[in-house]
Amino acid sequence: MSITIDSVAYSLDAQTSPTSVRYASPANTVSAKDLVQLARTAPKPSAAFSGVARASAKFTRTVDLTGAITPKGDIICEVSFSVPVGAADADVVELCDDVGEFVASASCEALAKAGKINQ
Repeated sequence: MSITIDSVAYSLDAQTSPTSVRYASPANTVSAKDLVQLARTAPKPSAAFSGVARASAKFTRTVDLTGAITPKGDIICEVSFSVPVGAADADVVELCDDVGEFVASASCEALAKAGKINQ
């Protein structure tokens, strides 16, 4: 089993729990991580609310550092979703599209690189 992200095939590395799985790229080694962890949580309904399904993706990549005490460090990016039971698939797809557009934007790069939230 594998997933492809930006033309890189990530292979199944570990089923860390029944609700979580980890994939590794060909660049992943003992000393340099290149991982994607996918997780899900089923909705927990109550008498007053149908609940939300939760899903997340966590990307971890080891990089060389410049001007730091240690020579290497991990860059981590997490994306999480909380989708109420009954939400239309089209609404979920639209939000995914918007998130993808943001992640590809200069605003996201400025946020990740310099913590800029007001541009």
